[in-house]
Amino acid sequence: MKVYHGSYLEIAEIDLAHCEVRRDFGRGFYVTKLREQAEIWAVRKGKEKKAEGYITEYDFDEYFFENERIKVLRFEDYNEEWLDFVVLNRKNANKQQQAHDYDIVEGPVADDKITTRIDEYIDGFISKEQFLSDLVYNPSHQMCFCTVQSLQALSLSKGRIDSAIYHIDSDVLQALMIDYGISETEATDIYYTSETFAKLADETTAFYKKSWTEIYEMLKKEIY
Repeated sequence: MKVYHGSYLEIAEIDLAHCEVRRDFGRGFYVTKLREQAEIWAVRKGKEKKAEGYITEYDFDEYFFENERIKVLRFEDYNEEWLDFVVLNRKNANKQQQAHDYDIVEGPVADDKITTRIDEYIDGFISKEQFLSDLVYNPSHQMCFCTVQSLQALSLSKGRIDSAIYHIDSDVLQALMIDYGISETEATDIYYTSETFAKLADETTAFYKKSWTEIYEMLKKEIY
């Protein structure tokens, strides 16, 4: 699944130590599956830093939702449980310890208007019942990666060229192993040290536009 992070610069290396506390789902790295939402955040963060907004695109491995070693909490909509959880985290100013022990938390966003109402609820100006009755559904989405372990589920999305090369690599390596009866390690060593791969990785050759079979034929002529 494609997810996006809106900021004032590209986030290639995620460092949880730089993440803010007292956020909806606690301290962590936040992304959204809604690009338009990330664009809003990019503009906002850009203005704060007097810079251009930037959207970093990631691939999220949804297998981690099923990984028994990863503790996940998911809210489908605004509800009482969501409110209690957000309030728990908004009250926690401790930079060293989370208010919960989840690795990944997913659910709707408390936008500016909702945040104001949450503050009124925390300060005792309105009741929980009043907050929930006044809450108007607003399509939104966020995922918080709260632990270093959970960050393994995120990877920078490959560009068009990188993606094409990746798929060629996979097919060529598989063909090498089958046709020549060699191990994956041997096939990898042969392929990635070849002149054929060097030319493929050079964008100016446009070899990435060729089919994997064409690249494979080139490789075979080179090494055998």
